[in-house]
Amino acid sequence: MNYRHAFHAGSFADVFKHAILTLVLVHLRSKAAPFRVIDIHAGAGLYDLTSEEAERTGEWRDGIARLFDAVLPADAGAPLAPYLAAVRSFNPDGALRHYPGSPLVVGRLLRPQDRLIACELEPAAATALSHRLRTIRQAKAIEIDGWVALNAYVPPNERRGLILLDPPYEQPDDFARLAAGLAAAFRKWPTGTYMAWYPIKGRDGPDALARAVQRSGIGKALRLEMMVAAPGPDGRLAGCGLVMVNPPWRLQSEAEIVLGALSGVLARGARSVAIDWVAGGGDNQSVSSAPG
Repeated sequence: MNYRHAFHAGSFADVFKHAILTLVLVHLRSKAAPFRVIDIHAGAGLYDLTSEEAERTGEWRDGIARLFDAVLPADAGAPLAPYLAAVRSFNPDGALRHYPGSPLVVGRLLRPQDRLIACELEPAAATALSHRLRTIRQAKAIEIDGWVALNAYVPPNERRGLILLDPPYEQPDDFARLAAGLAAAFRKWPTGTYMAWYPIKGRDGPDALARAVQRSGIGKALRLEMMVAAPGPDGRLAGCGLVMVNPPWRLQSEAEIVLGALSGVLARGARSVAIDWVAGGGDNQSVSSAPG
């Protein structure tokens, strides 16, 4: 595996993913019963935005740097507040130098009764992750392949919780593997919420994933997509999406507000937001867009 998230930390794709992640966690916290989060591709946990890797791509400058001190629409401020508070907690002097990955975003929102399993295979990243989670009693870092972990740790003891699937998309079969892993995990734990992230470099992979979810027997799956630019010949990532299985009941309306605001702040050109139900949804099926 050659993927290193340090080159991409704090990008628009991270902002998109982690903003939705915090919305889900806030919903999970609204009930007293404990929940478990399993992050199957957790990374190193915390990223230095002044590092050589981060500066080489500069992706964070078109991502979290734009949002960090942005003036947001009034209706977007409250739902984005937990995410921005998590980022600011790792930059206490107010200067943006560090970006938390998903395990540390989750760690900020765990209650004493909740648990996190964070899985990472790459040895250096796994060591860094273990070090950074050492002060969070409810969290455990495990050096393991995420796909193996998905089979081994699902279902958890808790009835409620979230599985975050965020593979590196280095292999041509990653979309198919994601669809199969998602369906298998759902059969074992149908009460869990699942977040499956994917890049958008064309429609073949994302649309094949949606069709596979439709065929899988999953009852409810909401698709969220955000484009911040038109795809170009340079291969630079212009958009990304999430398939949300068993999303919280208000997530659709909250995502419309949050992604509308984010696409405005993060756009590098043409922008759009699309939200629709690829499975279930009933009368709530909708597609919304914010062209720019």
